[in-house]
Amino acid sequence: MNSRTSSVPVAVAAALASPARLEAVGATLPAYAGPDADFTDIADLAAGLFSAPIALVTLIGDTTQWFLARKGLSEVGTSAADSFCARLLTEGGAPVVVPDATADPRFAGLPNVTGAPFVRFYAGAAIIHAGQPIGSVCVLDVAPRAGASDEALLHLQQLAKLAGSLLLLKEEARRRALANAAIAREEQRHAEALDAANVGSWLWDIRTGTVVGNAPLLRMLDIKRGDGLTARRMFQAIHATDRSATIDKLRNALETGGEYDGMFRAGSSGRWLLGRGRVHEWDADGKPHMFLGVTLDVTEGQIASERMRLLLRELNHRVKNTLAMLQSLARQTLRQTKDPEAFMEAFAGRLQSISEAHGLLSDQEWGTIRLTALLQAQLRPVVDDFERQVEIHKDEVQLRPDQSIGLGLVLHELATNARRFGALSVPGGKLVITARVLEEDGQSVLHMTWHEKGGPPVEPPQRRGFGLILIERSLDKVLGSDVHLEFLPSGLTAIIRLPLDQA
Repeated sequence: MNSRTSSVPVAVAAALASPARLEAVGATLPAYAGPDADFTDIADLAAGLFSAPIALVTLIGDTTQWFLARKGLSEVGTSAADSFCARLLTEGGAPVVVPDATADPRFAGLPNVTGAPFVRFYAGAAIIHAGQPIGSVCVLDVAPRAGASDEALLHLQQLAKLAGSLLLLKEEARRRALANAAIAREEQRHAEALDAANVGSWLWDIRTGTVVGNAPLLRMLDIKRGDGLTARRMFQAIHATDRSATIDKLRNALETGGEYDGMFRAGSSGRWLLGRGRVHEWDADGKPHMFLGVTLDVTEGQIASERMRLLLRELNHRVKNTLAMLQSLARQTLRQTKDPEAFMEAFAGRLQSISEAHGLLSDQEWGTIRLTALLQAQLRPVVDDFERQVEIHKDEVQLRPDQSIGLGLVLHELATNARRFGALSVPGGKLVITARVLEEDGQSVLHMTWHEKGGPPVEPPQRRGFGLILIERSLDKVLGSDVHLEFLPSGLTAIIRLPLDQA
């Protein structure tokens, strides 16, 4: 149609620009406001009803009239101000019939009357939404007519109502599609998040026994995708030892409507899994219908927890042994030392020796400690210049707790004795320590020699004090070990033998 601008009456202009009307138009305006095959039949019915060469289904905006369907025209829209249907907006929803546009001053000056296609006859019914006229179903003819029957106008109004209903249905379908697409995107995002976090999710249809599970769940249970996952298949994938308890917990959750929370192992891998879930839907009889759950791989946490329990048991065992050792040390030290101050000095030193060994073992979670670390911990506190006064030749070995505590006490007593009476009591004195690992009858044995030189002349003691007894007996708990002392004039020598492969 010719879109030449014409004079627009004030009432028509106001109707076109009405905010309420434009809001109603916006509520039904499709994403593409143009020809839509779903409205073609309405245009064809209108044309057949009036035997008219031109028929339209339109939406009318503030400046544009869009043709949702057209018969007898090739255009897809026109200027709203220059259209017959814009005048329809001022009629309060009543149909409009124009027998001869050239004889009607409201339409005589419209571009499509004065120019091609030279419209003469027009009949239109408004499409109403929310009480506002938003478009039209209309017929046009290039020849004038006497008018239109009431029956024909009634049918035209019915077609307009049908067009309005179709607009609403299509808009509702579009909104549903957008909402479903948003839901699908959100579900996809959740699925990707669960996959990235290695969280298994599953939905169990209790009536059919089928289960929908994501990729992490299938990986955890070592189930191939496409195998047809069922509740029975899931239960079979649980370690036989844990299966019955897991099923009982699920059954309890189904019966009570409470939470399911259970730990079990996967049958194929032995990895620890934590399952949680609850009834998601009930049927009309109040019976559980759908069960929703998640599964987490908690193997690392379970290993850490078990390791902590083992460490606590080991620590409890060691503490009991240490307390017994401390009681014995206190009694023996008190027998040999009547002076309280001397007792405290001797006992505190031995207590510190045990504490150093415990500290090293604790750092290693009560596993093993290196011989180097033990030598450093026991000798440095009593040596003024470690690099000059201590010479060490050794093979590096790992010592178990009993070996570490016993050898630590031996080294402490030897070092204390050297500090008071031996090589470390004079500026030029020196310790030479040699530690080598030898094979004896298929067993690794540590041979350590402690030799003092440059100290005062040594004479064998007249009586064996507790310090010497402690040196000789501190390794009694390590089977096959022994300590031999030689009081050579040049310096005290201690020969230590310590089996290493003992369980």
